[in-house]
Amino acid sequence: MRAIVSKAEIESDIASRFENAFRLQEKKTVLTLATGVSEVDTLTGGLPRGAISEIFGPASSGRTSLLLSMLSYATTHDEICALVDTNDVFAPTVASPAGIDFDRLLWIRCGANLERAFKATDLLLNAGGFGLVILDMGDVAGKDARRIISSWWYRFRRTVESKPTAIVVMSAESCTRSCASLTLELNGCAEWIRTNELDVTKQKGNVLPLRTSSSSALVAHANLLRVNSIKVNQRRPLTAGVNESRFSSKSFF
Repeated sequence: MRAIVSKAEIESDIASRFENAFRLQEKKTVLTLATGVSEVDTLTGGLPRGAISEIFGPASSGRTSLLLSMLSYATTHDEICALVDTNDVFAPTVASPAGIDFDRLLWIRCGANLERAFKATDLLLNAGGFGLVILDMGDVAGKDARRIISSWWYRFRRTVESKPTAIVVMSAESCTRSCASLTLELNGCAEWIRTNELDVTKQKGNVLPLRTSSSSALVAHANLLRVNSIKVNQRRPLTAGVNESRFSSKSFF
């Protein structure tokens, strides 16, 4: 019996026993769904399919603007979408000008019942056939969102990992913990205009800036939102380089 074994023989024996362990795994190509906002898509590459994306931020941070953009892009690009509206805040009259195809959107109202919203989301993900599922918890108190048990998020992640579905969780505070593949934090910087600077005379349905004229009818003093500049901070995954971007919601004046 030989007392000396060559290094090559040892490596060959180990390789034959643990071949897969020493083989470099090929990185899978991640399919994504665009948000419809070029600045966000450039930053993130889009919403990953088969994974959870989390978008959070306080009121007036741009959540609704991004939600409408995602639904508009997806429904006009042959995707069937579902919106789980936890607090019944979705307004079709506001969403219609964004270009959403309502024939491709399933809207589920949950009457501020968080448990009902999660059960509805679970049924949608298991049923399949949806390109985009949005769980809107933007009006759920942060303390209630943080109390959601992690098993729900793991369940959602496990359900969609083999499906071409992008699930988006929208909330006021981060709550999906480590289950989200993509996490975006939104912060809005609103620009306001005084109503006494507007001319209430309408031309083709538009409110015009005040012109120096004795016939201009003025309305009471108040503030109206002119434009919302939105800063996007990518929390997950962190990559080398820029992790922030900005975009603006539509100006009505």
